[in-house]
Amino acid sequence: MAKIEPTTTRIVIEPHSQFDLSTHARTTTVRSLAITTLSNNRTVLYVGTHSGTLFSLSPNLNDTNASQNGTVSTNSPSFLQKLSFLRSVSVSNSSVDEVLVLTDLGKVLLLSDGSLFLVDSELSNRAVRLGFSKGVAVVTRRRMRNDESEILGLGLDSNSNQRFLHRLGGLIVKDGESHSEGCGGCVLALAIGRRLVIVELVLGSKSGKSDKDVNNATLVVLKEIQCVDGVVSTMVWLDDSIVVGTANGYSLISCLSGLSSVIFSLPDVSRPPRLKLLYREWRVLLLVDNVGIIVDAQGQPVGGSLVFRNGLDSVGELSFYVVVVSDGKIELYNKKHGGCAQVLPFGGEGVGPCIVASEEDKGGKLVAVATATKVVCYQKLPSVEQIKDLLRKKNYKGAISLVEELDYEGEMSKDLLSFVHAQVGFLLLFDLHFEEAVDHFLLSETMQPSEVFPFIMRDPNRWSLLVPRNRYWGLHPPPAPLEDVVDDGLMTIQRASFLRKAGVETIVDNDLFLNPPNRADLLASAIKNISRYLEACREKKLMQSVSEGVDTLLMYLYRALNRVEDMERLASSTNWCIVEELEHMLEESGHLRTLAFLYASKGMSSKAVSIWRILARSYSSSLRKDFALETIIQDSGENLISGKAIAAAEASRILEESSDQDLILQHLGWIADISQVLAVEVLTSDKREIQLSPDEVVTSIDPQKVEILQRYLQWLIEDQDCFDSQLHTLYALSLAKSAIEAFEFEIISENIASGNPERKNLTTLRNSIFQTPVRERLQIFLQSSDLYDPEEVLDLIEGSELWLEKAILYRRLGQETLVLQILALKLEDSEAAEQYCAEIGRPDAYMQLLEMYLDPQDGKDPMFTAAVRLLHNHGESLDPLQVLEKLSPDMPLQLASETLLRMFRARVHHHRQGQIVHNLSRAVDTDARLSRLDERSRHVQINDESLCDSCNARLGTKLFAMYPDDTVVCYKCYRRQGESVSVSGRNFKEDILIKPGWLVSR
Repeated sequence: MAKIEPTTTRIVIEPHSQFDLSTHARTTTVRSLAITTLSNNRTVLYVGTHSGTLFSLSPNLNDTNASQNGTVSTNSPSFLQKLSFLRSVSVSNSSVDEVLVLTDLGKVLLLSDGSLFLVDSELSNRAVRLGFSKGVAVVTRRRMRNDESEILGLGLDSNSNQRFLHRLGGLIVKDGESHSEGCGGCVLALAIGRRLVIVELVLGSKSGKSDKDVNNATLVVLKEIQCVDGVVSTMVWLDDSIVVGTANGYSLISCLSGLSSVIFSLPDVSRPPRLKLLYREWRVLLLVDNVGIIVDAQGQPVGGSLVFRNGLDSVGELSFYVVVVSDGKIELYNKKHGGCAQVLPFGGEGVGPCIVASEEDKGGKLVAVATATKVVCYQKLPSVEQIKDLLRKKNYKGAISLVEELDYEGEMSKDLLSFVHAQVGFLLLFDLHFEEAVDHFLLSETMQPSEVFPFIMRDPNRWSLLVPRNRYWGLHPPPAPLEDVVDDGLMTIQRASFLRKAGVETIVDNDLFLNPPNRADLLASAIKNISRYLEACREKKLMQSVSEGVDTLLMYLYRALNRVEDMERLASSTNWCIVEELEHMLEESGHLRTLAFLYASKGMSSKAVSIWRILARSYSSSLRKDFALETIIQDSGENLISGKAIAAAEASRILEESSDQDLILQHLGWIADISQVLAVEVLTSDKREIQLSPDEVVTSIDPQKVEILQRYLQWLIEDQDCFDSQLHTLYALSLAKSAIEAFEFEIISENIASGNPERKNLTTLRNSIFQTPVRERLQIFLQSSDLYDPEEVLDLIEGSELWLEKAILYRRLGQETLVLQILALKLEDSEAAEQYCAEIGRPDAYMQLLEMYLDPQDGKDPMFTAAVRLLHNHGESLDPLQVLEKLSPDMPLQLASETLLRMFRARVHHHRQGQIVHNLSRAVDTDARLSRLDERSRHVQINDESLCDSCNARLGTKLFAMYPDDTVVCYKCYRRQGESVSVSGRNFKEDILIKPGWLVSR
């Protein structure tokens, strides 16, 4: 729906007080006007008359007015206060053309009859004419941003004064006077004919007289500029630039260099030029007829132009508005976008020229307007009251625009900005503009999510105490359920329709009359947008109680719109929903999936899995199952998506994380009926903190679900490193039994399928959760595990055709002959048989294998080829005589002749090689004996000077010992040192000392 945009303008100012000049001076009229706030915070209006008198008036701002109670006052004079008359002073016999208030000096500068007069701000003394030549047309004061003018003008900083005067250059001294270093003053610019004279107003003197004495004020000429084209009628001094207006146009003059440049020229026929310093933006407004152009201190246009409705008599400034008066009306224009904000009549048509005056302060709140005999003071309505007035008129766009302006100007706090957005949102909500209302809710940083709770659930409820009792400004009804809001809104539209037919104006949106809304559509829009707000609130950091309300009520809204996917997404995510508030509603509405997700998210696994079991059995439409998928068979253990599969998958996801063994085993059966893969994932999950008891799991698995048992046992043994011999045996027996069944089924399938290998593989692997055949898994396990009972497994497969498995088991039992018989005779795997003989490591194993090849028994023909292969590969290790004895007379000689010949040659070679090794060993032994004899027969000569290499004692006639490394020690050191380790630390048992001999050299 479109936003409401009324055409009524906002109320920015309201009449405050007035003054009738005719009650004090019947023969004079108003000529000039000024308004200021003195140092004592008292606001004073100065009114200059054509008769040369200056009046001072004061508005009483402390009285209770309409703006304080939230109502807007009327323009009727009977309701306005009177401006208090303070004093008056006679200036001259001519009109007071201009009033310039020097607030910082406490003085008022007057221009009358081409001369300057000075009077104190209290008008307590007579006006004093300043000693200066006549002919002054315009006077203005130098203004500096950030109040720098006060520093330069008051004389508080003489250095700053001197720097400014030095920058001016060309200081003129007249009549022997010099610049005074008095107590205070300011710099002024005077327009005299075609000259521009810069002077300094100096108060006080070196004689010590007070600067309050206007009789001691003097004007000191600082500089003259002879560059003005035409008679100056208006002038503004901004920083170091002076903007002047003449009948020919506007010019910019530098007070430092004196250079002049034309900003733009006026047409031949136009209104007199007017200038206004905009204190807030620190720019100058130039008027050309009914167009205002804003320029900066360099004379460059800034922003767009202001187009006024009519020609104007005077211009002022108030906050972000330009105030113009003409033909008895006061108009306010926004400086930013140029729109007219307010129009107020104050004197009626034909009142003649009007004057407007505003405070020379960006924070000013008063503006005064004068006709010939009347002065009306207007007060700026507080921003809050302006916003309230716009909201009462349903001008929501205008209210937000004003709020944004105040925020941009820094006049509104963030909290108040958020407050207004929330207030506008509630008003739009009750006006049935739900989308726009929520947009404003989202812009408010202080609005609490609990404030919308009453629109969703009737009071009293669990969260009633969380709702803040904040009626805002009392502009909207109290919160009510959305159904009531929609009904009341439709009733308001219907009532307004009747009033319009009766000719009564209403403020109801025109779009609602042109396109009457439907109740169902409105209610759906309301629920949808409130849901959008609560969804955004979920991203914020809230108190737990508020988060519970947000999530629970959001579920209610989703349910109202039957947004199943959103309900399930909320329930399955991390949420703060209150289960007790929702389970009854979800059960009655049939949203069991959502309830199951909600139970799971809250850790109520038992209830969640029970619901999934119900859904799997009932084939509920809420599962959104695809009936086309039901006809597709399962392939390789992968369950295709269907209603039952979805329920089983969700239940298994819960059970995978659960450590409740009873719960898992209770629901394992129905999950296994739907998908054995999911059942295995439940049993083998690593997500749970406490693993299941293997004995309990094995006992509870359905005997018909053999592959689940096998996969679970495989996981225990291979992944969990289980060393329980009973489980290993159970796993081997289960695999063996499945292998026997698979073998028998394969034999039957071969008879039916006529030996098609692809068909055989498909038949074998159909409906299996394993990728490898069961026999291959059995063989791998029998070879890799040492913990199962081979005799028990062998008893099971004894009567089957699983010969390779039997060979593995016989090998475990050490039945070498049976293993060789199976490998050589049953399987006819010569390579495996020979490898097994190599593992045995005895020559007689090969001889035993050869006997089996030559005499297979059971009526089988001799396996001459395998025997020849054996002799060829391992004949060198066999006894030729035994081989010849074992050879059958029926064996063709040409098959074995070459092999036997090579075997004999190898035998002779091995014999001779052994003799060589034997003789070499004897030689080494002889050499060692000789060396030992040499060592033992060595003679050592000891004299009186011989010392023990260990203790350095003289040996003399003592017993001594000598080590192989020729070190000599006394017998005492020998007993202590031992016979293996010498004094040098060498251990002869570990580090053998080799001495060269006749056969062995170093």
